[in-house]
Amino acid sequence: MSGTANATLPAPATTLTGTAVTGPATAGDAGPGLARAAESIRVLAAGHAAAADAERALHREVVEALREAGFARHFVASRFGGSEGTFAELTSAVMTAGEGCAATAWCASLSAYSARFAAHLPEEGHQALWGDSPDTVVATALMPVGRARRTDGGWRLTGQWAYVSGVDFADWALVCAVVPGAGEGPPTMRFFALPRGTYTVRETWDSVGMRATGSHTVVVDDVRVPDHLSFDRADMLRGRNAGSDLPAHNVPFQAVGGLTFIAPVVGAATGALSAAAATLTGRKRNQTGELKVVRASGRIDAARHLVMENAGVLDGRLFTPEHMARNERNATFAAELLQEAVGLLVGAAGTGGLGEGQALQRFWRDVTSATSHVALQYDTAARKNYSAVLLGPED
Repeated sequence: MSGTANATLPAPATTLTGTAVTGPATAGDAGPGLARAAESIRVLAAGHAAAADAERALHREVVEALREAGFARHFVASRFGGSEGTFAELTSAVMTAGEGCAATAWCASLSAYSARFAAHLPEEGHQALWGDSPDTVVATALMPVGRARRTDGGWRLTGQWAYVSGVDFADWALVCAVVPGAGEGPPTMRFFALPRGTYTVRETWDSVGMRATGSHTVVVDDVRVPDHLSFDRADMLRGRNAGSDLPAHNVPFQAVGGLTFIAPVVGAATGALSAAAATLTGRKRNQTGELKVVRASGRIDAARHLVMENAGVLDGRLFTPEHMARNERNATFAAELLQEAVGLLVGAAGTGGLGEGQALQRFWRDVTSATSHVALQYDTAARKNYSAVLLGPED
């Protein structure tokens, strides 16, 4: 069954409005160092996954392995010792890690993308985060639920941000807040980077799945943030970075879409396929169960293709409205496919796959929880933009 669950699949040379997406989107394209590390993490994280799920936290050994593997430094500039890696490399490595533990892969992915967000800080901010080490772990809260006001040379920030994954072991938190507009202008939104110790963490994460991500609430009470630790949210959305000319630091937010969140789910569903196969192996099989496993495997492979295609769009810098909207569609459709796949696998395994000691039920819960993310919902992440591509702008 390992040949099915862990197959290396070439991405299709799909064409959209005359532009082919090829090259970087090949699965298994992770850089040699990150790919090898991801395989080791897959094994390590799988060994700790049950305990991490029960304790709602990644094991310290897994956290250190993620840092040493280079996920946090993947998008950091080489002048700080970072990898300046590609989206395809990261996506492939995250999926590999997810085969062992979805929560581990989720934290690996977010640590990489959080550093990419933080790269929009001014140069002095880069020095503050990565001057001592490229492996600084940043945890991000994307929603603008806090409030900030101007002071001399900086800002005063207050707020509470829920669902901040990996914050338990992060060195910095990156949070978004609303700030008053200039004069009579409308309010704007800015990101603020906060070193550990300037915020508190309230343990609020109690989801039935993805328990070990530690996606708790960050609380900030009237903390001063200097100018070099803040940047305009609009710059990140547009993919314009005044502090760095690296390609990965200048990518429109829409183009990334749900890639950050869907890659771990592909890995988790692949792990579920292996777990279901292990449950069924040696038992008397029937055509119904075999059919469900085969149908699930097709959905997982299709989702993998779509997700790697998204990475190819980013590495190929195909930032047309059509490509960016399709990336959003691909991520949401992949989430739907993976939900269906794990449901089929649970149905194939039956009661034997749902015991608390079985990995399958954990993967099932993790996939169900992860695909509830707002970035993986059609109505909030894909419907409006991709319907405009297919049907034209709304009257």
